[in-house]
Amino acid sequence: MLNYVVISGSGRPQSESARVGEYMRQRLIDLQLSEDSRCSLIDLGTSPLPLWPEQNDGLWHDYAERLKAADAVIVITPEWHGMASPALKNFFVLASKAELAHKPGLLVSVSSGVGGAYPISELRSSSFKNNRLCYIPEQIIVRQANDMLHPGPVVDDNDQRLRPRIDYALGVLGHYATALCAVRAAVDMSIPEFSNGM
Repeated sequence: MLNYVVISGSGRPQSESARVGEYMRQRLIDLQLSEDSRCSLIDLGTSPLPLWPEQNDGLWHDYAERLKAADAVIVITPEWHGMASPALKNFFVLASKAELAHKPGLLVSVSSGVGGAYPISELRSSSFKNNRLCYIPEQIIVRQANDMLHPGPVVDDNDQRLRPRIDYALGVLGHYATALCAVRAAVDMSIPEFSNGM
């Protein structure tokens, strides 16, 4: 079984992003892509990191160990004024190749309205540079998030379409996770001249 880490990038406790993150974590287990002990949720709303460059030894050490053990990550960001969240950007300032290099990532954007595309674009353009995270081509945008992915019956056609799309994306992520294990074993990340991305 593969190891997954789901990162909820909202800086607010009890956020829609964290709820969506828990839904996706549970789907990984339900689809037998992982098991409970190998699939964790990092919620930056309930356990926030100090803003860089403050010392982060305690909490960051726990997060870093989970990320190092992960075969894949799911990165969830709320849309705040058309941008990815500050808590998530801070997370990526701290993350390095030691935790994320050559691991696949699935991007998920959460919007209370009909937006959500801009944070995906923003994270694809810059959040991978020095940590070498490999975003897969699939992505999920949860629009009207307050009404989506709740336990119980499906709410409407949008909720009905979103659920199988998530399952499909998680399956694709699992294939990338398996394939990139060999890449991580083959790539020498210790060359000092290439320690940072261009």
